[in-house]
Amino acid sequence: MTIMKTSISLFISAIIAVLGALLLNFSQLITSTGLAFVLGAITVGIVLSLMPIKSSDTISKASSLNSKTIYVGNLPYRANENDIKELFAKYGEVFTVRLMKDKRTGKRRGFGFVVMAEADVSVAIGQLNNKEYGERTLKVREANYPKKEEHAQ
Repeated sequence: MTIMKTSISLFISAIIAVLGALLLNFSQLITSTGLAFVLGAITVGIVLSLMPIKSSDTISKASSLNSKTIYVGNLPYRANENDIKELFAKYGEVFTVRLMKDKRTGKRRGFGFVVMAEADVSVAIGQLNNKEYGERTLKVREANYPKKEEHAQ
């Protein structure tokens, strides 16, 4: 996934550099197309370096801090990740929200997982368990991690 994002970013940067070169060339400020391209590429580099980097690697952020995963069940099928994040953010810092979908149909299955700061988990569970949300009663508890089977040797 990271390679795909990087290649898309490079492609977009190249398009912006070419557009910058064309604009500089057409404006007659710079007569050399090559020089205009280089200046366009430098401009893109400067602009991209000044932009804040929004990391999609929130799981590593969550694991570097003390975090816990919460199971959320009996969700309305129309609820999305942003809705659930907003709901839980009232009670603490939310790192990620994953709502489970059926592999075949792509429809939501009515449950998911929320990764929150460990200090905020008990408050969120206490406030949201058995609470009405979207005409359904939420079931909220700390997630159980699957136990590894020990193989007999």
